[in-house]
Amino acid sequence: MNVLYKVISRVPRILFKPVYDLYEEYLFERVKAKGKMPKHVAIIMDGNRRWARKLAKPPWYGHLFGSKTLENIMDWCRELGIRSLTVYAFSTENFKRKPEEVNALMDLFEQKFKEVVEDERIHKYGVRVNVIGRKEMLPKNVREAAEEAERATKKYSNYFLNIALAYGGRSEIVDAVKEIVDDVLNGNIRKEDINEELLKRYLYIPNMSDPDIVIRTGGEVRISNFLIYQIAYSELFFVDVYFPEFRKIDFLRIIREYQKRQRRFGR
Repeated sequence: MNVLYKVISRVPRILFKPVYDLYEEYLFERVKAKGKMPKHVAIIMDGNRRWARKLAKPPWYGHLFGSKTLENIMDWCRELGIRSLTVYAFSTENFKRKPEEVNALMDLFEQKFKEVVEDERIHKYGVRVNVIGRKEMLPKNVREAAEEAERATKKYSNYFLNIALAYGGRSEIVDAVKEIVDDVLNGNIRKEDINEELLKRYLYIPNMSDPDIVIRTGGEVRISNFLIYQIAYSELFFVDVYFPEFRKIDFLRIIREYQKRQRRFGR
């Protein structure tokens, strides 16, 4: 086995591409044939910095290539008919990172939001972009670019891309509770009206469907304050691959495994 591995390791990777493509096509057909497809996928995009470090590159390099992976995932979701995708782009705690990394990320966010406005695919396929989180924490230029992307896609409802930016799951619940308290004090609702369904109406995206699947790349096994309220019954998948290296095969394997699971929701 060791001899075989040494031989294979010397073969240029490009020679494996035909086999890879065939396997990808096989997986895609199996997933499509099964029929049971998630409606909403959420992703914790982890491993950008470690991938960049592995290549002796600065952190922004990993984030840039991570953004390209996200574009691929949007295409994969559309091919499979998955209408909602929510991604964890930047947490409230991430502001504690080194200023140069935070600034580079903010520049990237601004650039990508501006690209959304002009992206023909966004308008062709009717993708609505929502930015969830404490937007007031963002630099003015990033906040304005995000709001422009939301305005430019507000009329669409074929697909939904929800970007968690300056986001924290606990913060979202706290912000919702504050709004509920205000409405109770103002007489808009009664305390007796408060239940799980009412609380969902006060989250950053009112009545957003709960994710069927949560994927975390990068090898860590935790949810890191992401969509705490919404993922109570989501199927969780943790993969070792860094986010910039996340492949369509990895995505299809997860969907296929999801299709095998029996979701009981506590019943």
